[in-house]
Amino acid sequence: MNILVVKANNRPSTEAISSKMYETFMAELEGKEVNVTTYDVYEEDTPYFGQDAFNAFGKVQNGEELTDVEARLLAAKQKAMDAVTAADVVVFAFPLWNLTIPAKLQTFIDYVYAAGFAFKYDSKGNMIQLMTDKKAIFLNARGGIYSTPEAAPMEMSVNYMRNVFGGIFGMEIIDEVIIEGHQAMPDKTQEIIHNGLEEVKASANRLLKMAVTV
Repeated sequence: MNILVVKANNRPSTEAISSKMYETFMAELEGKEVNVTTYDVYEEDTPYFGQDAFNAFGKVQNGEELTDVEARLLAAKQKAMDAVTAADVVVFAFPLWNLTIPAKLQTFIDYVYAAGFAFKYDSKGNMIQLMTDKKAIFLNARGGIYSTPEAAPMEMSVNYMRNVFGGIFGMEIIDEVIIEGHQAMPDKTQEIIHNGLEEVKASANRLLKMAVTV
């Protein structure tokens, strides 16, 4: 089994719970019979997706020379696509920041959110998912409480990831571990984090059991 772990927080694990979730998950996989690759969105050279990308697409079609930014952007996009292509399971460790995902994770998604790669349209305009053979796991941390009916519509990180990777790409979301409320309830902070990290370990071991049966 090939596992791609996308790390989307550059804060240290002593301060950021999603970073601690990443480290905990990776520690459970260490030394096991799986191939694990980390794609750290903050360590990779990932120019933001915009007009430079569209200029580069046009230049490639016309055989024109690329600028440095355009060449970097196409190389980064290809690297992200290659990483997803090689993976059987993609694990995302990410925080909720300002009700959404970090900009660097959004850039990674922009790279792989491509017609003909993640999805396509048939002759009648119906969308067809192209990644139904892949699975996804979400490891998310949020200091507030967003699982209540009142707050859930405001949460644009896990909801967004579900819609993209499950809805558009067609990946099977096999696990979600969400640690929430550790800032909202300071008297229960350590208990919440401890229980959440135990569930991260359990998620990693469920994945390892799945790998044995593949």
